[in-house]
Amino acid sequence: MASEKVETVVAGNYVEMEREEEEKSSSTKTKLSRFFWHGGSVAQVLLTLPYSFSQLGMASGIIFQLFYGLMGSWTAYLISVLYVEYRTRKEREKVDFRNHVIQWFEVLDGLLGKHWRNIGLFFNCTFLLFGSVIQLIACASNIYYINDNLDKRTWTYIFGACCATTVFIPSFHNYRIWSFLGLIMTTYTSWYLTIASLLHGQVEGVQHSGPAKMVLYFTGATNILYTFGGHAVTFITFGFACTPLYFVWEKFVGIHETKSLFKRALTRLPVVIPIWFLAIIFPFFGPINSTVGSLLVSFTVYIIPAMAHMNAVERPPRIVGGWTGLYMMNIFVVAWVFIIGFGFGGWASMINFVHQIDTFGLFAKCYQCPKHKV
Repeated sequence: MASEKVETVVAGNYVEMEREEEEKSSSTKTKLSRFFWHGGSVAQVLLTLPYSFSQLGMASGIIFQLFYGLMGSWTAYLISVLYVEYRTRKEREKVDFRNHVIQWFEVLDGLLGKHWRNIGLFFNCTFLLFGSVIQLIACASNIYYINDNLDKRTWTYIFGACCATTVFIPSFHNYRIWSFLGLIMTTYTSWYLTIASLLHGQVEGVQHSGPAKMVLYFTGATNILYTFGGHAVTFITFGFACTPLYFVWEKFVGIHETKSLFKRALTRLPVVIPIWFLAIIFPFFGPINSTVGSLLVSFTVYIIPAMAHMNAVERPPRIVGGWTGLYMMNIFVVAWVFIIGFGFGGWASMINFVHQIDTFGLFAKCYQCPKHKV
């Protein structure tokens, strides 16, 4: 029974499998309410790119940006093809998808079997867990640059409490108003930093240089790998990353089908509290980004889709070179990401991560803050 229960646990990549009641109303008030409450998402550009470019140097930074952009686009194409392939096969079997949202784990399960599904679930859930941790760290780090009267750890406490309110948000459809608020806050933060930099200029005696160590070089490269495999910072993205984990836990404890929002919120607390705790223990925003990118994003976004595509789809079109061209591109993606991203990137990221622990310790009060503020 235990193994069967674990096998029924499901999670998706920013989508939820749920049946919703279709309500139709022509009133202006209902439409306006639905516009703000249902549907919509927002994803901001990673704010770690300056950090990555400082480690790679400008030339390598631009090259990796373009290269991983193309690679990320390719794997996004592969994932979409796998979704279409799965849906086509199921529709031949007369499966009705009108009230059903297809999830990534279902695609792997339907095309390749439960072992692929379980591998996908492991990497996806772990990625979402630490992705949520990163969002919380980013919130505290960003707000610190606006108001440094409080240290980063205190801001993490505050934003942890704010993010814990996501347990009351039923699903992804209910984030539209939050998305608008997120855009306003992100725009304000961006303009604040831009104007402040123009007014104050560079620090006196600042020096610009390329990568000084191989560890820093591959750490920066891995951050860019992560850029095209996920999104970071804002309160909103925390909800998008954490909500699939809520569904996993709800289904595991057998409460996912309940209509009581209060019961679901109480059930979700054991998920959000450890995330809050991990963000306080490891407040290393940049290093944890590269670590998650090398060890988790490399498999979740690049390796698994490329390998699944080679094993699951029918004959590809000539525009991609048929089977030969397809296999060559996918094998290149798998080999490159495994060796450079997971291998060298993982090595560099772990060394850098351990170095942060040795330098700042766990539960750092104000990571990388000016000495007079620590």
